[in-house]
Amino acid sequence: MAKSGLDKFRIRKGKVFEAPLESAFGRLVTPFEEFIHRQSSSGILLMLCAVAALIIANSPLQEGYKHLLHMPISLNAGDWEFSLSLHHWINDGLMTVFFFLVGLELKREFLVGELSDLKQAMLPVMAAVGGMVVPALIYVAFNAGGDGERGWGIPMATDIAFAVGCIALLGNRVPRAVVTFLVALAIVDDLGAILVIAIWYTESVNMIALMASGALVVIMWLLKAAGVRRSPAFIFVGVLLWYGLYVTGVHATLAGVITAMAMPARPKYDPVAFSTFVKDIIRSFDRCFRPGDKIIANDALRARVMALDNGINLAQSPLQRMETRLHTPVAFLVIPIFALANAGIPIDSFTSRDAVFNSVTMGVIGGLVCGKLVGIVGATWLGWKLGFGNLPRGASFHHIIGVALLGGIGFTMSIFISELAFAGRPELLVQAKAGVLLASIIAGIAGFTVLSRAPMSEEELVPAADDSFEEEPRDSNGPSP
Repeated sequence: MAKSGLDKFRIRKGKVFEAPLESAFGRLVTPFEEFIHRQSSSGILLMLCAVAALIIANSPLQEGYKHLLHMPISLNAGDWEFSLSLHHWINDGLMTVFFFLVGLELKREFLVGELSDLKQAMLPVMAAVGGMVVPALIYVAFNAGGDGERGWGIPMATDIAFAVGCIALLGNRVPRAVVTFLVALAIVDDLGAILVIAIWYTESVNMIALMASGALVVIMWLLKAAGVRRSPAFIFVGVLLWYGLYVTGVHATLAGVITAMAMPARPKYDPVAFSTFVKDIIRSFDRCFRPGDKIIANDALRARVMALDNGINLAQSPLQRMETRLHTPVAFLVIPIFALANAGIPIDSFTSRDAVFNSVTMGVIGGLVCGKLVGIVGATWLGWKLGFGNLPRGASFHHIIGVALLGGIGFTMSIFISELAFAGRPELLVQAKAGVLLASIIAGIAGFTVLSRAPMSEEELVPAADDSFEEEPRDSNGPSP
């Protein structure tokens, strides 16, 4: 097995202690970690969960499935009681973690990512706007004045895990810049979906609870201004905000986005200050060390190790540290559970003519497949022609068409908006979900096919440089460049 970049650093003196099974366990874990960190793995897992939900919902287990989703789960403290069904806990509670991660990604992208440079961000932003407006218009064209009109926000969303997963399966056939373009587009798309949920899918507002929620937001920003860098403090206030928004009537998952926006994005130490801090700690550690000492028995050594640990945390942005920690549980726990709870619909929603050829289903399919294609490609072409930005390096409009089709995979967010738009309208909800599933399959296959046949640029044929860590000479005044 190839060693990671960090493994190339050698311990020249001293000992590294391992438990009897530690090295064996490491060999077992490493392939699994490599597997789950691939976006394609996340997309495959989502697909399996969706298929599993469909099978369960059309089997003798369907009654137990429904009973489980409607089972109430309560929190009690004295006379106070808060009760929601399991389905609501998943959609309103667990999905808040998903929105928290989306908010962290949004903030990072606008601060230091692909969206931080206005010139570089213009094309994906325009593409995202086109990919939201045109699908919504197509859906309204099918449903204007009808019962399904309220679902116009459903075809606006893109499922980033599925879309990036499809590209990941193509390996180096797709230029890296195209993947970046898709991710930036999907991030802006998520922001649009969040605004749609906040503004148009809020029924009524409890003003007292809204003021209390506003006070909690102020507390978060005061914590940030006071220099608090520990994530649990923000998360605790975020949980209170979630309950406040739920009582307010605004969708509670927005608490995740608001909390993410309050998370500090600047580390305490810059690279030079951190390098100086580490060198000072190591020198102090060496002065306190005596031959035969063990860290567990030497308080001075242990104090310096703890100081180093704290310094390492302070050298990282709390925002990015939390984002890194959440990627795996959200991709491989939160979203799959959401799929299991929401993708189970009757199979006759796909087999009968009337089940598919109705205004809601056709509006969703037309919006996600045709609307995303026309909106993303059209807006990108317009921005490119007007000189607002350049196409991704190594990309042609062949790639943009493939990306636009993959943008029609709406799965997670589209199903989520369907639940909001047609709450209490089970027939329309089933029609909307059928449209989302069918459109996602069509868009995924079409986008994958188009990108697999796209010409490869010369620079993509050159093997990528090894980005692994190497030992380099260190400058005495700071970290090596």
